[in-house]
Amino acid sequence: MDTAKTLHNMHEGTSAKVKTLLNEGSMRRRLQDMGLIEGTKVICLQRSPAGDPIAYLIRGAVIALREEESSKILVE
Repeated sequence: MDTAKTLHNMHEGTSAKVKTLLNEGSMRRRLQDMGLIEGTKVICLQRSPAGDPIAYLIRGAVIALREEESSKILVE
């Protein structure tokens, strides 16, 4: 893989697995508490009309993340 693929770069209807979190501090912990850990399957459901935030299906829950957070989550 030449460039790292992030959660933010996913297209609607596609799925990927979490590779690693680059977030730090309380945001990292919060994302982990929501189930975003290595190997978790994530489906990109819908982008808002402005493109931010984006809704993802994570472990049966729909979670909307802004670009600031989703661009720091690497997927494969």
